Amino acid sequence: MTTPSLHPGRGIFRRKPIDAITEDGETGLHRSLGLWQLTAIGVGGIIGAGIFSLAGAVANEKAGPAVLISFLIAGIASAAAAFSYAEFAGMIPKAGSAYTYGYAVLGEIVGWLIGWDLLLEYTAIVAVVAIGISGYFNELLGFLGVDLPYWMMGAPGTEDGAAPDGSYKINLFAALLCLLIAFILNQGMKNAARFETLLVYLKVGVVLVVIIVGAFHINAGNYNPFFPYGISGAFAGAATVFFAVFGYDAMSTAAEESKDARKHMPKAIIYSLAVSMVLYVLACLVLTGMVPYQQISTESAFATAFADVGLPVLGAIIAVGAILGILTVLFTFMLGVTRVGFAMSRDGLLPKWFAKTHPVRKVPSRFTWLIGIASALIAGLLPIGEAAELTNIGILLAFVIVCAAVIVLRYKRPELPRAFKCPGMPVVPIIGIVFSIWLVTFLDPVTWLRFGVWFLIGLVIYFAYGYRKSKLNVPNPQK
Repeated sequence: MTTPSLHPGRGIFRRKPIDAITEDGETGLHRSLGLWQLTAIGVGGIIGAGIFSLAGAVANEKAGPAVLISFLIAGIASAAAAFSYAEFAGMIPKAGSAYTYGYAVLGEIVGWLIGWDLLLEYTAIVAVVAIGISGYFNELLGFLGVDLPYWMMGAPGTEDGAAPDGSYKINLFAALLCLLIAFILNQGMKNAARFETLLVYLKVGVVLVVIIVGAFHINAGNYNPFFPYGISGAFAGAATVFFAVFGYDAMSTAAEESKDARKHMPKAIIYSLAVSMVLYVLACLVLTGMVPYQQISTESAFATAFADVGLPVLGAIIAVGAILGILTVLFTFMLGVTRVGFAMSRDGLLPKWFAKTHPVRKVPSRFTWLIGIASALIAGLLPIGEAAELTNIGILLAFVIVCAAVIVLRYKRPELPRAFKCPGMPVVPIIGIVFSIWLVTFLDPVTWLRFGVWFLIGLVIYFAYGYRKSKLNVPNPQK
C-alpha cells in the first residue's frame, strides 16, 4: 500500500514528489546558519530604505501620522503570507523558496514562471538599493567637500550623470557595490553571514538610537490631525510601504544552508517580521511626533528630523548608519536570487553549469557572479525609477502562489509532517492572496508591459530548453 500523494502529473504540470524532498543527502551547499543568523538575514532584508526614507515619504505625501497605520496594515497582510512561507519552510527545507514550493505543489510550469520572475525581481531590487545607497554616498561626499568626476556619479538620463558637456557614463559606485556583495557572498556562507549579522546589529542599533533619543523630542500636537489624507490615505500608504515589509521570502531561499531548517526556518521567518514591525511602528511614532508631517523630508527623514531639533551631528551619524544598514538588503536579496537560480539549475530548468558549487566554500559561485554582474549593469546604466519598476509584480505573484499552494497541500496531504502550521486555515492564506492581488492593481501599465515581455522570454526558454532538460523529463526506456 502506497502513501497517498499528489499525483506527479505529466507534461508541463508534472510535480516534484514532496516525499522525496528532504534535507538529507548531498546538496552541494554547506549548512552553517543558526536561528539567529537566519533571523538577522530576514531583518536585514526587511529593514532598509523603508525605515530610513520610505516612511518619511509616505507620511509627507499620503498618510501623515497615520503612516503608522499604513505599516500595520501592510504588516498584517505580509504576515498572512509569512505564515504560509513558514509552513512550507518547515516542511520543504530546500533552496528556492517560492519556486520550489510552487514546483512541488502546483506543477513545473508554475514553479518555472515564479522562479523566472524572482530572478528579475530580486536582481532589480539589488540594483535599486545600490542606486539608492549611491545617492546617499554622493551627498555625504559633497558634505565632506569631495567632488567626484561627473562620469561616475550617475546613470544615463539622470541629473547626477550629466556632465557639463552633456555626456554621461555610469553610476560607478552603485555598480561596484553590487560586485562587492557578490564577492562577499562568494567567500562562503559562514563568513558572509557574519558580515550580514554585524551590519544588522549596527542597523538595529541605529534604529534604537533614533527611537530612544527621538522620544524625548516628541510634540504630541504633531499627531493632530492623525488622518490628514483620510482613511484612504492610510490604505494608499500601505500599498507603498508593503514593499518594505517583506524580505523573509528571500531569506527562506537559504533553507539548505540552515543547520536545522525544519526547526529554524519557520521561527526565523516569524521572528524577523515581528522584530521589524515593532521597530517600524516605534520609528514612525517618533518621526511623526518630532516633525509635522508636512515638513518631513521625503529622502532623509530621520537625519533631517534630528537636524531640525538641534541635533545635526546625530543626524549625520544616522545617515552613515543608514548607508551601512541598507547594505544588508543588498545581501539578503542577492542571496535569494542566487539560491533560486541554483535550485532551477539543479533541477535542469537552467543549464546545470550554474548549479556547480565552489569545491571549498560550498556556494553557487558561478550564478552569484552572474547576478553580481547583471545587477551591476542595471545599477550602473539605468535611472532608479526605471530599475524600480522591475521590482514589484513578481514578489506579489510569489505571495499568491505560496498562499494558494499552502491551502492546496493542507487539504491534499494533511498527513505530511509540518514543523509549523499556518494558523486560521484557509482564511489567513486567503487574506495574503487578496491583499497581494489588490496591490497588483496599483502597479503602472509599464510594469505590466515589462513583466509581459519577461514572461514571454521565460516561456520561450522553458519550452526550448527547460522542459526537455528537466530532471522530471524521464526518457521512455523503450526508445
